[in-house]
Amino acid sequence: MIILVEDDPDQRLALKMALELAGYRVREAAHGSEALRLQRERSASFLITDIFMPEADGFETIEAFRREFPQTRIIAVSGGGQRAKRDYLETATLMGVDAALHKPFEIQQLLDTLRTLGEYPERC
Repeated sequence: MIILVEDDPDQRLALKMALELAGYRVREAAHGSEALRLQRERSASFLITDIFMPEADGFETIEAFRREFPQTRIIAVSGGGQRAKRDYLETATLMGVDAALHKPFEIQQLLDTLRTLGEYPERC
């Protein structure tokens, strides 16, 4: 199971649909606080989180997941790139994420990353 955290509803829906078409079970959240609530209700093995979001941003979300759910694999995604000469995905990597993807990315890149990290689609 994957928790997908993305504040843009169109991007969230597109990613959710693509992941579900590939066979993954996905729960979605618009921000980090919602993702934590979902994880506390029913644990997911993976978290895919945007960095720049309202309420709890990606850094806060990563920190909380690392503290409360250290076994959860985390993929950080961001289109923010190098604002203010700082690579935010590099910072996320230093915080202990398992992978980082620059937006826009191809869905196949995300699927390959999930498989590399040990998450496979559920087959019925």
